[in-house]
Amino acid sequence: MIDVGKYRSILEARLEELKALLQEIDKELDSHQSKDWEELAVEREGDEVLERRGTDAQAEIAKIRAAQARMEEDEFGYCVECGDEIAEERLEVVPHTPFCRKCAAKHG
Repeated sequence: MIDVGKYRSILEARLEELKALLQEIDKELDSHQSKDWEELAVEREGDEVLERRGTDAQAEIAKIRAAQARMEEDEFGYCVECGDEIAEERLEVVPHTPFCRKCAAKHG
């Protein structure tokens, strides 16, 4: 049987990390105000990297919230596609996963 409380704590901690990361990214993006064209170009390249990290963080937050919703519905740890139990080894690596290994392979 899966220890939902353990994964709830893991997901909550990761959610806080991601929220802090998004705040840092926002502060960094807001701080760029260079007047020099060369510096502005370098800042823009850095901004694109930060924006991508922010997008990735937002996507992970959505997955974590979906996993938390499955916890509330007593469906956490079961594949949303086939209904099989998700292996604990898989949850250890990707605690917010909605798929068992077999169904995850189908989704690429």
